[in-house]
Amino acid sequence: MITKLTIENFKRFGQKVEIELGSPVVFVGPNNCGKTTALQALALWETAARRWFEKRHPDVTTASERAGVPINRKDILFAPVPDSKVYWHGLHVRRGVKRKGKAATQNIRMNIVVEGATEDRTWVCGFEFDYQNAETFNIRPLRKAGFDDSPVAEAEYTVPPEAAGKVRIAYLPPMSGLASIEDRLDSGAIRRRIGEGRTAEVLRNLCYSLLHPDNNGGDPDIATQRWEELKRTMKTLFGVELLEPAYNADRGEVTMSYRDRAGTELDLSSSGRGMQQTLLLFAYLYANPGTAILLDEPDAHLEVLRQRQTYNLLVETARQLHSQVIAASHSEVVLNEAAGKDCVVAFVGSKPHVISDRGSQLVKALTTFGFENYVLGETKGWALYLEGSTDLAILKALAAVLKHQEAVQCLESPFVHYLNTNLPQSAREHFYGIRDAVPNLVGFALFDRIDKPLQSQDCYVEAAWSRREIENYLCTREVLLRFARGTEADADLFSASEADIRVKAMEKAITDVEQSLQVLDKPSPWSADCKVSDDFLRPLFKAYFAALKMPNVIAKSDYHQLAPFLQPSDVDIEVRAKLDQLVAIASKAKPASQG
Repeated sequence: MITKLTIENFKRFGQKVEIELGSPVVFVGPNNCGKTTALQALALWETAARRWFEKRHPDVTTASERAGVPINRKDILFAPVPDSKVYWHGLHVRRGVKRKGKAATQNIRMNIVVEGATEDRTWVCGFEFDYQNAETFNIRPLRKAGFDDSPVAEAEYTVPPEAAGKVRIAYLPPMSGLASIEDRLDSGAIRRRIGEGRTAEVLRNLCYSLLHPDNNGGDPDIATQRWEELKRTMKTLFGVELLEPAYNADRGEVTMSYRDRAGTELDLSSSGRGMQQTLLLFAYLYANPGTAILLDEPDAHLEVLRQRQTYNLLVETARQLHSQVIAASHSEVVLNEAAGKDCVVAFVGSKPHVISDRGSQLVKALTTFGFENYVLGETKGWALYLEGSTDLAILKALAAVLKHQEAVQCLESPFVHYLNTNLPQSAREHFYGIRDAVPNLVGFALFDRIDKPLQSQDCYVEAAWSRREIENYLCTREVLLRFARGTEADADLFSASEADIRVKAMEKAITDVEQSLQVLDKPSPWSADCKVSDDFLRPLFKAYFAALKMPNVIAKSDYHQLAPFLQPSDVDIEVRAKLDQLVAIASKAKPASQG
């Protein structure tokens, strides 16, 4: 089993990073944070180890061995690039140095080190990668301590352990659809297409090679057993019966079908993308026993309800096959499932880290609130608490009207937690629960008018509107009439007379609903005490669109559409004050990307 990965100068990782691994292990984090890069580093190390043991004696002694073993960029199937330089961090492959007082250049080496345990023995094996040209680079075992800056001819190198040469790593990218026809491929061609991300062209071939390993020197009895296990897995997950893939020698094609729940026989291309993705995962797993399987988004194309079941089956199958699963995922379901029992590595901040090193507080936070909250807390550095999504939409709209650029920026993509209640305790429990896991987290909670005492600390501030709710700040007679008249863009669609009809319909609706509120002894819609979203705006738009003989297209979730009809002078000064409070808290945030 692989237990640790160390990367230096590979792609996005410039400085040395160490990643603890387990079985299984799940990589989590935002897009473009290095999850796939780490998977590719493992696969590149395996390629280097395999090539070194094929071409060289483990010990580096002779001049030819010091020169290293060349690898062509086209042999790196799992990470194809147009130039070998792309593998180096920042595309930097050489740097200036001084030797004996004279300026010279020196290659910047890329280092990948893997640690593992085989048959109760631990081992460490690293390789350095030396850029040669756009097509090739050389590999050598890692240098011994103290020889980092020595010329190749003078350096001393570590000895790769034999156990490292027996490690097998297989990289599987997400499913990319399914070709309608698959030509028969040998194992090398299958690996190449998978490495190039062309999984759509190999699914039938993968199943065929699993069932017929005689073409690859495998045991037919074991193959039959694994095929039956694959069939049971697909039956459990999708209720379908896989039929044996067949080779049509006349056309040189591999065909495959299945029976659905109704017993209808269908070609594999008739299946959904989720079923194809799952079949690819398990067929690949069964075809590569005793291997470290690198899975990039194995939950792609799967609905939420099936993600947990698939993940657990995947992990259990890997254990039975003595395989190690190392997966990168965005699924909240998978993250929460793995956080409770497996190794999870968070790719947030300057370096990836195992979340279990944060102790019981983190486990409690993940169990209660979900791992995605931890990732967002570390990534953003601050949390916003609102009653619902309409509040965020209205805040954004009000910030835009006021041209409050700092608030607009803060509200563009915040870590927002919707409370679905107006109780401060709900926000406090979430904030302090997540803060146990993310100590630098700061938060701002904004409530509708509330009589309960509010908290105000350096790290967490609560505020409440003085009016009944946030919709009160949108609701004026002038705004509603401007809405009825429409924008300048609407003038191309409606004549002036039609605009007048809409305005008169709005005026009548306002009068009617206003009078109804008086009869019911409810507050005026223009007062701070009226719950305008339910008591005024809802019946108002119902009456307005009924008068126009049009369907009501303004629901409660659409009230933020009134904001563009506000003038900055119409906006209560309290709104800017609340936005200033929000910005003040957000400015204290220390996202993980900033250390």
